[in-house]
Amino acid sequence: MSRTILKNFLIFLIIFLVIAVLFSTYNATLDKPEVVGIEKIIQQIENGEISQIIVKNNQLDVTLTNNKKQISTKEPSESLSTLLKNYNVNPELIKKVKVEIKNEEGWAFWLTTVLPFLIPLLFIGVFIYFMMRQIQGANTKAMSFGQSQAREIQQKGKGKITFKDVAGCKESKEELTEIVEFLKNPHKFTQLGAKIPKGVLLMGAPGTGKTLLAKAVAGEANVPFLSISGSEFVEMFVGVGASRVRDLFKRAKKSAPCIVFIDEIDAVGRQRGAGLGGSHDEREQTLNQILVEMDGMETKTNVIVMAATNRPDILDPALLRPGRFDRRVILDLPDINDREAILKVHVENKPLAKEVNLRTVAERTPGFSGADLANLLNEAAILAARRNKKTIEQNDILESIEKVLLGPERKSHILSEEEKKITAYHEAGHAMVAHLLPHVDPVQKVSIISRGHAAGYTLKLPEEDRHLHAKSEFIEELAVLLAGFTAEKITFGEVTTGASNDLRQATLLAKKIITEYGMDEDLGPRTLGEREELIFLGKEIHERRDYSEKTAELIDERINMLITQAQETAKRILTKDKKQLEKIVSELLKKETLEREAFEALFPKQNNKE
Repeated sequence: MSRTILKNFLIFLIIFLVIAVLFSTYNATLDKPEVVGIEKIIQQIENGEISQIIVKNNQLDVTLTNNKKQISTKEPSESLSTLLKNYNVNPELIKKVKVEIKNEEGWAFWLTTVLPFLIPLLFIGVFIYFMMRQIQGANTKAMSFGQSQAREIQQKGKGKITFKDVAGCKESKEELTEIVEFLKNPHKFTQLGAKIPKGVLLMGAPGTGKTLLAKAVAGEANVPFLSISGSEFVEMFVGVGASRVRDLFKRAKKSAPCIVFIDEIDAVGRQRGAGLGGSHDEREQTLNQILVEMDGMETKTNVIVMAATNRPDILDPALLRPGRFDRRVILDLPDINDREAILKVHVENKPLAKEVNLRTVAERTPGFSGADLANLLNEAAILAARRNKKTIEQNDILESIEKVLLGPERKSHILSEEEKKITAYHEAGHAMVAHLLPHVDPVQKVSIISRGHAAGYTLKLPEEDRHLHAKSEFIEELAVLLAGFTAEKITFGEVTTGASNDLRQATLLAKKIITEYGMDEDLGPRTLGEREELIFLGKEIHERRDYSEKTAELIDERINMLITQAQETAKRILTKDKKQLEKIVSELLKKETLEREAFEALFPKQNNKE
């Protein structure tokens, strides 16, 4: 605030000085009197050319008979009459001249006397004033350093968020409905001896709507919403985090009933004792203060603490015990119906073409979170605007799905004819094996146009959401991953670096089948390798062996066996009907992209999946 005032003051002063200089220069050039000496004044009196002389201290303002103005200066200690007498001017001639003496009195005298001293003092005083304001501002900031940085949101009018604005999350909204009822009517619960949970922990993948749901609870209950991120508590100064926690809960109690929302609580809520700082770690002191404040809240205090995290496994157990964050609400990725509902929410302010089918978009976006869907429609709107369209069409949205999944098209990345042919065989191998194996998701699109880091891609999408997967599905997925590698080897006799990502994914999947899912008959139903988090090391996730070297050799053998069998399956399918592979390659080289209908039309009906 003080900087703004000082800036405005300086601008005003500069403008005033510029105007004053211009005005004085203009006046000076209009009618500037001639400056003459005393000798010339004496001569003009003797010649009868002067009609009036006005004496102002040491200055003589002379008016000639022709109304011309002149200025002269006399000695300070000598009067005009004495001066003329010393020059032996004829008294009779002096009588013909009208002499007027003016002494500066009143405000003019004080102005000319005091102003030269007052202006410097005024500037010094203004400078000292603004310096003091700056120092006071710095002191205020220093005193407020330990105050909470939480933003208080009062939801009113059109900006109010309620459960209607949160699509999907049916079970989560039902869990939180009783929180809303408690904030509205706490007597309903307390008269039965019930204690509402002090803390509610929202857990879910990034983008599933944890923050939005917390705002919806505050909007439904019509109470203040204090929002802060876990990282805003911790500073480089010791004790600042704990001080901010105290101030946050103090503000919350004054605003009760209200909701305190701590986003990304894992920033301060990690397990204690794992840091390099020991018990004096600033983050741990902040966590301790949060635990103390939650314990110190009275039952009658209508303050609900809500927190969000996507890493509940690393939170300190003291946070999750009864009396603190004992209510846990899990937000899963939306299913097909929820995705359709979320899409309807995000298209409310977007002009859609009549042929747009949001159900089709929902079917093509498995695994997308609410934030992903919002980003998808935003990308579609940007794409439509770039194409100078007035509405968003279906193909804009479907093309944006591929952009979100794989990256933008790299039309400038032109492959040579040989590379284009290799890519066509690679992608045709993926697509053909995926189409003919019964437990693999259907092929939606095959393309040899570069996207992101890929020279081409085969897009497979499930027809329905699935949460459980069998071993047969994984085995066939391995064959699809290795089909591109195998197609290159069969056709050209050698492989390229284009299959490196497929091989990496196949190796990882085979390892998970053996070590995580317990699907190997020889090793039995057990997990192999314990994953643990090392907070202060370079990699957060570290795998510790809990098996012998002999078992490690067996794991390697089984992984190699799975990959070898998958490669043989892919080779058998591709060599059995080589003409079909050549047909797909020919169409890809001709059209570059094949949609599902065009791709399936290349196969005889008896070769389609049963």
